[in-house]
This record gives sequence, C-alpha cells and structure tokens, in this order.
Amino acid sequence: MDFFSIFLIVFGLIIFETISSIDNAVINAEVLATMGQKARRFFLTWGMFFAVFVVRGILPWLIVFCALPQLGIWGSFTATFSNDPNVTAAIQTAAPILLMGGGVFLLFLFLHWLFLEQKRFGLRVECFFLEQGAWFYAISSIVLMAIIWFSMQISPMIAFGAVVGSTAFFITHGFRQQAEEAERKMIHGGNMSDVSKILFLEVIDMSFSIDGVLGAFAFTLSVPLILLGNGIGAIVVRQLTISNIERVKKYVFLKNGAMYSVFFLGIIMIAHGFGVHVPEWLAPALTIGTIGYFFWKSKRVLLDEMTLRAS
Repeated sequence: MDFFSIFLIVFGLIIFETISSIDNAVINAEVLATMGQKARRFFLTWGMFFAVFVVRGILPWLIVFCALPQLGIWGSFTATFSNDPNVTAAIQTAAPILLMGGGVFLLFLFLHWLFLEQKRFGLRVECFFLEQGAWFYAISSIVLMAIIWFSMQISPMIAFGAVVGSTAFFITHGFRQQAEEAERKMIHGGNMSDVSKILFLEVIDMSFSIDGVLGAFAFTLSVPLILLGNGIGAIVVRQLTISNIERVKKYVFLKNGAMYSVFFLGIIMIAHGFGVHVPEWLAPALTIGTIGYFFWKSKRVLLDEMTLRAS
C-alpha cells in the first residue's frame, strides 16, 4: 500500500467518521447544556478518552479477532500488514463474512433513514420514499432474503454474515430508539443526575461508533488505519460538541450526505462479500465526493437564507 493510498483512506475515514457522528455531537451538546460544570468537564476529558481509545480502539480489533480468532490478539491487529501466506489466506477466507455483515448493517441503516426518519429533503425522491415508510420492513426483508439466497451459492458462512449484520442493526436500532426517548425526557425537565447523564452519553456514543467502525471496513481491513482515521474523526466530533455545534447544524444536508455515504459503503462491502473486485480508492472517493456535494448544497441554502435576511 503506497503513501497516497494510505492518505486517501485515512482522510476518507476522518470525513466519514466526522459527518456520520454529527447527530452524536448534537445530542452531546444538548445534554451537556443541562449538566453542571464539573460533570461537563469530566465527560469532555474522560468521555473523549473512552470514545477514541476504548470504543473506537477495541471495537475494530474485536471484530477482526472474532472473524479471525486463529490469528490471536496481536495477529488480528497486524494481520493486513503481515507477509505470512497463512495469514493472507485466513484474511481472504474471513473477509467476505465480515464485509457481508457490515454491508447489510449499513444498507439497513440507510433504508431506515430513507423510509422512516424525518429529514430535510436533499433530493426530491426522498419525499416519495418517506411517504412509503410502511414498506421499509418489507423491502428490508426481501433484500435480506435475496442476499442470503445468492450468498448460499458461495458459502453458508457468508450468508450467516448477512444474518449477523441484520441482527446487529435491529439490536442497535432498538437501543438507539430507547436512548432518543430518554434524551427527550431529559431535555424536557427530566430529573436524572449528572452521573446518569454521563453514562447515557457514553451509551449513545457507543451506539454511534458502531456505524463508523463498520463503515470503516469498506475503506480498509487494516485495523491501525481504522484506529487512526476514526480516532481523529472522534476528536473532531468532540471539538464540534464544545465549540461550533450550532454552526454545524446550519449545514442542513450534512446528515443526507452521511447517509448516502453509508449506502455506497454498504453496497461496496456487499459487493466485496460476493467476491467483486472494488478498487481501494473507490470508497474514500465516493465518501468525499458525496459529502462534498451535500456540503455545497447546504452552503447554497445558507447563503440564500443570509441574502433573504439581508434584503
């Protein structure tokens, strides 16, 4: 892997992690506003350490270790940099299962956003899909059935990876819905202690980190590169939480850009799972291009609103 490829992968990971965690930053800022100064400072210090070095540090390694337990702890961490032919063969065997699971998870995440979540419409077609929200479960089930059918022609374990991805989506989605409900109660006069709020924010952060970590495997299977890109992205998110979150919220289509990136990454991972060769530059290029487009679209809306207010 040359220097340009490494730079492109890490830069794409930083952009994806930052934009996909905007909702996380907004929730953090809203809850922090209800907390005392001491608790706020504790969360921004130790919460950052936990988010960057524990959750985003352990989770990618743990995923690779579960997919390749025969490599051991250190071998799972350095697997993609190893020249050992046995390690290479193990990665080639396990990678489709991991990628299929992550791809299904991301695809379901996108479909749920497209069909069921309220949003500022970045593309006209989004309004149509939101009106057909009841079809989310039917379409998701049909997509999963088709993926499993074609996966079975290759390997039952790849089909099992698809089932694991769908299961992970519904489990994390259920926890996230409960957390969002708890957030609404907390913002509107809840009596939770600062300690409870800190624990709540850590659970929310873990929930959002799963999206970013699974999406990262569409960029690379290298755990060190994932740690570097996602770690820097998490630090940027924390900085946005304490400084410019209101300014970021003005860019109304960033969430759209993040979700279309999730869709592209999910498709890339599923294609990889089926054995289709995808150039390593495609995932970061699509991510940067998609988010860049919706950032430009948000910028235009912002400038139009400023011009309207000035007139």
